[in-house]
Amino acid sequence: MNHIEGDNELPGYTPRAGSSVAPLNALAPGSEHTISLEDSNGHKWLLLSVKSRAPSPESWPVFCSGDLISGSVTLDILKSESSKAIVITVTAATTSVGQEGQGFLVIEKELWNPLMALPDGSVVPKLDKGHYTWPFKIALPNETEVLDRKEKKRFPLPPSFTERASPAYINYRITVIIKRGALRMNHTLTTDFAYIPITKPEFPSPMLQKACKENIPFVGPEDDPEGWYILPPVTVTGTLFGAKRGNVDFNLALAKPLSYARGSAMPLWLTFTGTDEQALDLLANHQAIRILLKRSLATGSDATSDHAGKHTDNFFVRTVTRAVFWPARDASTMGKRVLQGEVNLKKAFKQSVVFPRFSVRVSNFLSCLSEETHSPVCCLQLVIGSQYHLEVHPFEAVGFVHTSHVPGPLLTQPVNVTSFHATGIVMRSFAPPEYAEEIENLDNSVGLLENGNQRFYHHGGYGVS
Repeated sequence: MNHIEGDNELPGYTPRAGSSVAPLNALAPGSEHTISLEDSNGHKWLLLSVKSRAPSPESWPVFCSGDLISGSVTLDILKSESSKAIVITVTAATTSVGQEGQGFLVIEKELWNPLMALPDGSVVPKLDKGHYTWPFKIALPNETEVLDRKEKKRFPLPPSFTERASPAYINYRITVIIKRGALRMNHTLTTDFAYIPITKPEFPSPMLQKACKENIPFVGPEDDPEGWYILPPVTVTGTLFGAKRGNVDFNLALAKPLSYARGSAMPLWLTFTGTDEQALDLLANHQAIRILLKRSLATGSDATSDHAGKHTDNFFVRTVTRAVFWPARDASTMGKRVLQGEVNLKKAFKQSVVFPRFSVRVSNFLSCLSEETHSPVCCLQLVIGSQYHLEVHPFEAVGFVHTSHVPGPLLTQPVNVTSFHATGIVMRSFAPPEYAEEIENLDNSVGLLENGNQRFYHHGGYGVS
């Protein structure tokens, strides 16, 4: 099946009874996917059909938290078959390139064996020539138990994670197995599927909610202190045009609650203060400001740790996008420059996840310069984590030279990326047209791999977000 290009806006799907998760869009029908096995004459004798949220039957099936996997298994056999059992399984595993996958989820449901009744109520020792269909329903659990650093812990099921050149993957599969007994090879039919945990940000401040709902510009921290998280002030000292020294203080603020949905904008507010008007104008130029959103991916036994081996071969950092800024309306005065900004969070971004063997941590680095469920307890030695940070780096302003070399970012702030928007709230972009175009240009120019170990391999996976 083809891969999914985007999964942030998916058709609805009815969750299992008793689930606390509401359907995303109860009116949307979703898709039905069918795969099959053929004999040498092209006769499709084994078929698996699955209903999912996916927008197209040609794409992978897609399921979210609380969904019920439902479908049918069909046999259309031209001669009698002495099978021992027909089983359907749902499995999931983490895989590091060059290593065997380690499973963290196994759900097995037996559809038929010679002692079980067929769908028509009859009991037969073997399957004669004919057409047979078994419907099935399998409830996906919300979490699973794994062994994380020698301790059993429960983790929410992680999202599917497959992308080109990634060092690690999270794969989900549905498999039909025709068991044929000793000395005979089983028949198997398998499809991968995408699993998306439903994660949403908490609600922003009432004033930010009002701006989102009424499509009006945000107000800054001075007028809405409840709505912004202000990072510690930083003083920048340098030489202007080789002639004089200048000092400028700046404050960076991020819209609370520091959690943002894919397919939205992360609001920023940047304030410069100082006595040198020329220095203020140089540093408060949007072209001098580099605020980068970076994603870190950690693998190995420490991947669930907040200190996940940032200087080892198991830690990978990638710049995914850059913030843009423009003058805030009626906010700049003598000795003060105020810029409004945002980070464009594309729908294709991976959501933040921390799970044994796989941790995708998305960090925003602000750079201010220029059923029957058997969930096995697994000993998972590789943890994968994906997280984001916002990082502020030294300014790159024409005519301004920093007094001393700054080896790293001036500020770093972790942020969280979720799979869906807060209910009724979409942090949309307010960038003026000329800056929105700049966002696209910047996004096309970043994407640099920034870890010391760049030994990436092609896994042959699919691009599931």
